[in-house]
Order: sequence, then structure tokens, then C-alpha cells
Amino acid sequence: MQKKKPQRNENFRKNDAGRENRRELNAESIPSNAVIGRNAVRELLEGGRAVDKLLVQKGERTGSIVVLVAQAIERGIPVIETEKPKLDAISGFAPHQGVIAFAAEKEYCTVEDILAVAAERGEDPLIVLCDGVTDPYNLGAIIRCAECCGAHGLIISKRRAVGLTPLVTKASAGALEHLAVAKVANIASTIDALKEKGIWVYAAEADGTNIYEADLKGPCAIVMGSEGNGVSQIVRKTCDGVLSIPLYGKINSFNVSTAAAILLAEAARQHHLQ
Repeated sequence: MQKKKPQRNENFRKNDAGRENRRELNAESIPSNAVIGRNAVRELLEGGRAVDKLLVQKGERTGSIVVLVAQAIERGIPVIETEKPKLDAISGFAPHQGVIAFAAEKEYCTVEDILAVAAERGEDPLIVLCDGVTDPYNLGAIIRCAECCGAHGLIISKRRAVGLTPLVTKASAGALEHLAVAKVANIASTIDALKEKGIWVYAAEADGTNIYEADLKGPCAIVMGSEGNGVSQIVRKTCDGVLSIPLYGKINSFNVSTAAAILLAEAARQHHLQ
């Protein structure tokens, strides 16, 4: 009697298909600017490319990770302790060895570089500062607005803010390629430095001078606040004044990128009247 060839259990096929689908989904879910694993992160740091932040698994401060953290701190890169499940999710469950870095989409410049752009154009500086903007789509839209209005550069914070991620690049619709972006450790200190160079700095908030009544013809910078809390108190106190957009509806504020477009358009109009 001929024995029947054993058939593979259909459940195995389903499980195999599920594993393949998970692998594809996991690969697609990895951010394109994420650098995963100790060796890859070491090469990134030693290569000198701009890095937005370093995520380190909580409790993983042994072996080569100690060296990576020291290198990041030396370069002023924020080091954030993160739970393993979050690292697993970011890496698509690929082996991350307790460390993931996020490389910037574009090399950051310095504040001096932004001022040099204005000098080269023979124009009074027009600068945008973002105080705690965390949504990449908002930052990308602000970059687009700034470039369209002829701003000479944008300044963001190293901490508690989004950096130049792929989503920011996409939302900027190509404007990031044409706008200088600086990343600083402290927005308030940067404002003080700008004021020392003769630049008037204004916070965008609801209780300030009507933008259409303000004189913005000289060197100026406008600070846009975070989506939830606006401009922080310490930054607001450091500014020379506060600018507001008149509202006529029932909602009490614009989205931060929409507000940036209105404020920068008026500032640019005044600059080009000179």
C-alpha cells in the first residue's frame, strides 16, 4: 500500500505569510533618517554628519554605548534614554543593540552663517526662530513660508523640538534646500546674541502689537512658539516686543505655520519697501 505524502498544515502557510508581511511592514515603518545599531551609529558620529538626537535604551550604559554617548555629548547632540519597546518599534524590530541615532536631512549652519546670507544679499536680516515646534509638518510649512518670504534663515532648538527629518523635508516642498537652518542649545541666549548685533526680536503671541501697525523695516527676527503653549515665558521676556495678528472669527488662534506665513509676509513687504 502506497503511503500518502504528508501535506503541510495550512496554518503553517498562513504563519509564514504573516511573518513575511510583518517583515515588509517593519522595514517600511523604519524612519529613513534612523541609523540603527552600535556599529552604524559609531560610523555616523565619526563621519561628522549632523545628528539630531541619540536614543539609548534605559539601563544600557555599558560597553561601546558608553563611548557613543560620550561622543554625542561632546558634539552637543541630545542623548535621550528610551524604553526598549519604543526602540523596537522605531527599528521595525531589527536588532538595535540599545541605540538608534537620527541623522539630519541637511547639515545645520551657524547663526553667523545666517547673518552672512543677509550681508551677501545686501539686505537687513529677516530671521525666524522656532521655540519648541514639535510637529514636522508645521516646521516644514514654516520653512516653506520663510523661504518664500525671502527670510535669510531659520533657527531651531536642540531639545524639545523637531529637527530636520524626512517629513520636514517633504512638508517644505523643496524650500529646505534653499534656506539656512541653525540649531542652537538655547533660544533665549540666541535672542540675546541677535539683539547685541542690532536685530530687533519679536515674539508672536495673541496680546501684542497689531502686525499691520508695527514697524518691521529694519533688521528683525520673529519667534514662533510651540503648537500647544506658544512662546515660552523666558523667551518672551527676552524679546523686544510681541506681535499679534488681528482675528475676526470665533477661534482665538491660527495654526503656527499659518501665523508664520502672515507675519513673515508682512515683515517681507515692509523690508522690500525700503
